[in-house]
Amino acid sequence: MTPKEVLAQIRQREVTTVDLRFMDFPGVWQHFSIPADSLTEETFEEGIGFDGSSVVGWRAINEADLLVVPQPETVLIDPFTAQPTLTMVCNIQDPITQQDYTRDPRNIARKAVSHMRSTGLAETCRLAPELEFFVFDDVRFDQRGHEAYYHVDSVEGIWNRGRAEGPNLGYKPGSGLGYFPCPPTDTLADLRTEMAQRMAECGIATSAHYHEVATGGQCEIDLNPKSLVESADQVMLAKYIIRNVARRNGKTATFMPKPLYGDNGSGMHTHFSLWKGETPLLAGNGYAGLSELGMYAIGGLLKHAAALSAFANPTTNSYKRLVEGFEAPTKLAYSRRNRAAVIRIPIHSPSPKSRRIEYRGPDSAANPYLLFSAMLMAALDGIQGKMRPGDPLDKDIYDLQPEELANVPTVPRSLEESLNALRADHDFLLRGDVFTSDVIDTWIWYKQTHEIEALRVRPHPYEFNLYYDV
Repeated sequence: MTPKEVLAQIRQREVTTVDLRFMDFPGVWQHFSIPADSLTEETFEEGIGFDGSSVVGWRAINEADLLVVPQPETVLIDPFTAQPTLTMVCNIQDPITQQDYTRDPRNIARKAVSHMRSTGLAETCRLAPELEFFVFDDVRFDQRGHEAYYHVDSVEGIWNRGRAEGPNLGYKPGSGLGYFPCPPTDTLADLRTEMAQRMAECGIATSAHYHEVATGGQCEIDLNPKSLVESADQVMLAKYIIRNVARRNGKTATFMPKPLYGDNGSGMHTHFSLWKGETPLLAGNGYAGLSELGMYAIGGLLKHAAALSAFANPTTNSYKRLVEGFEAPTKLAYSRRNRAAVIRIPIHSPSPKSRRIEYRGPDSAANPYLLFSAMLMAALDGIQGKMRPGDPLDKDIYDLQPEELANVPTVPRSLEESLNALRADHDFLLRGDVFTSDVIDTWIWYKQTHEIEALRVRPHPYEFNLYYDV
């Protein structure tokens, strides 16, 4: 859609408000609104000024001014607003130089695509993320100097099997037993269908939705493959739709990776492929139907896997999901079957166009622009360096002998460990000026200061169980 067509749609749909959206550094959509009649063709070139110092991880107060530049190809009518509202995703620019702002995550994703094309290795990177999330009926939490607590509840939570609900109708999936049950055990089927319908109306094609393994309302909605920037745009829009449909139905959705102790957490398995025109570059005659280029891409992803975790698993809570025993991808290995491996090669179809790499490490707390860009840069590094990934992990890890298991490296066990890996291994991200040293340093500083240290200095409720009577 062109700027002229956007303005025509505003008139045709009697739009009153234009909502401008952009991505902060950690990965949360931000927005502000303008009257529809103030949007002009010049706005798409000149942008609109705003205070960048108030956006997490961005400008200092003495250099705060930035521009949002609306992107007409992202236009849609918001399905949740009371008044007709047209939304657009924006790029961020410096008002003095008119250059793209280096800390804008969407800009980093655009640069990653340009760098890929400049290498001549591929023309398109397609990604298909699987969004896992919980839908709760109630959530309460607080953190103060003298108290700290959280409480979540779900009508289908196994902990409510014996609750007097007037009447309690049963059909509450047990921990680890929530995968694929039909209603009435799956109480959220209609809600997910509504979410998928709203997504379709907004241009997001989905391939499936279902109840996930955990009790307490864990769901999954899978998105179809799209090019890198468009896929990241769709992840953010899908999360917006999921949250708002849940709220309209008196429920709350969270993409927090591990909200329930002792049950499966939520990931964002991401299917990755490279193309030249309509030719799938990962398809070949090697292991699991992969090409030599595909094996090199796996080699790059595995070599840089620890550093990638800083973007794929960007919260302290992420590492409570990455533990053995809950189908979590804990091993830095690849396999066509073993879901404990961080990389899986799906083999359900013989078609070369279905050949792809499933990167199982990420969770939905990730900033998709940074994650997808880092994944692409790691794969390109593997291809350019002809990095072989070693032997696949096709055995059940629970059948391995201790000495065999000791030889299989594991994912980082904490956010701090991932940040240390990123600090030591990020040169591959700097190629083509895709990521900058400032972006890497700021990411590490922000996560260390505002998350790791903030959590470290606060008493944990479980410490009272352990130590109150010490």
